[in-house]
Amino acid sequence: MLKFFKKIRLQLLADKKLSRYLTYALGEIILVVVGILIALAINNLNQKRIQKNNEQIYLLGLKEEFQTSKEKLGELIAVNKMSYDGAIELLEHISNTNQTLTERRFSELLYNSFSFDIAFNPNNSLLTEMISSGSLKGISNTSLRIQLTNWISTLEDVSRQESELSTQREKILDLFRTDQYSLRTILDQTGANCEFGLSKSTNQRSNLSLLNAVEFENNLLMFIITSSATENAHYRPLMDDINSILQLIENEISLN
Repeated sequence: MLKFFKKIRLQLLADKKLSRYLTYALGEIILVVVGILIALAINNLNQKRIQKNNEQIYLLGLKEEFQTSKEKLGELIAVNKMSYDGAIELLEHISNTNQTLTERRFSELLYNSFSFDIAFNPNNSLLTEMISSGSLKGISNTSLRIQLTNWISTLEDVSRQESELSTQREKILDLFRTDQYSLRTILDQTGANCEFGLSKSTNQRSNLSLLNAVEFENNLLMFIITSSATENAHYRPLMDDINSILQLIENEISLN
């Protein structure tokens, strides 16, 4: 095509038809420009298609990650609630001396309330990779991108709260590192000794005197307050964040 125009230009110059030559030259320039614009448009469409495909891959991966994290958080909330409820029941026995509490039930409450670490471990491998590589900018939904960016800092805040809860839990467990109370009694009474391959002790000591210890009551109250704050001020809002992120992801997947 360009050779054809070149041949015409040369012929027009030979015939000294300058105005027609300029017209053909201008037409050739326009043709080249249009060709370039079409090529750019096709390239842009291909790039957008690739970006959209990559975004869908990321969205599907993020959906799987946050669904798994939601399940983990739900289980953790249940464990924290079990610990909290047990601590509340212990406090009620301290406050109401008329209630009778057996050694076995006391051991069960202590074991269920203070044996489990409370720590949220979400699935963040894909999100972390996206943030470090700059791929997060490929998420077109601004609200979703902002929530994903804030997710990591939110987890850091939750982790600090969990660390405080762990500290309060350890303060109660420290009472059983002394010679005043028996951890072995708790293991024997709850059957947890079998989990560790321990035979039942023939000389069990009662821990019920703990109910009269002001130190135990104070530590118990601090644990209850911290446990309640962990669920209501951190875990519940975190669950709301997960649900919001999953809804935004689902909307973006449905749009494409």
